[in-house]
Amino acid sequence: MKGTKEFWDQRYLNRKMGWDIGEVSSPLKAYIDQLPSKDLKILVPGAGNSYEVAYLYKNGFQDVYALDISEMPLEKFRKEHPDFPVGQLLNIDFFELNEIKFDLILEQTFFCALQPDLREKYARKMQSLLNERGVLAGLLFDFERKDGGPPYGGNIEEYRSLFSRFFKIKKLERAYNSIPPRQGSELFFIFENKTN
Repeated sequence: MKGTKEFWDQRYLNRKMGWDIGEVSSPLKAYIDQLPSKDLKILVPGAGNSYEVAYLYKNGFQDVYALDISEMPLEKFRKEHPDFPVGQLLNIDFFELNEIKFDLILEQTFFCALQPDLREKYARKMQSLLNERGVLAGLLFDFERKDGGPPYGGNIEEYRSLFSRFFKIKKLERAYNSIPPRQGSELFFIFENKTN
């Protein structure tokens, strides 16, 4: 069944990760490079091969966590980055993560991998995992949903309607620096947690 640990284990085993570009994406790299503090507590959910996590850690962000439902990419990452703290590799279902709060959560193809009926649950969970004024930032696909996903798409109006209930929308616009195959199909966003 789509979305289960077994489903993702099989995708990694068969290397069916069509949206894995083999490196940190250029919009996220640009965003990370301008972050004002290295002291942020950061989560990358659905981290897969964790390129963003590796880039963050290499650039001085020590309090960064990779989360994936499948142990396979996390084990691969651990072998490739033996100095990375094992306790910051979270092999858990995102919706079961509790008791940790983050200053920043980076979204990179996790949202689009979830069944569309989980989107409100995703937004609500993201809000609960962020500190007051914490930020959810990253990329969302901007194309018609495919029933045969993942990945599943969406559009700017749909995203604005969903996320504005939980976050202050600081930015939601076409990514200007996407890699060539994704030009015109990615939205870059910065959402700030609404204070209760």
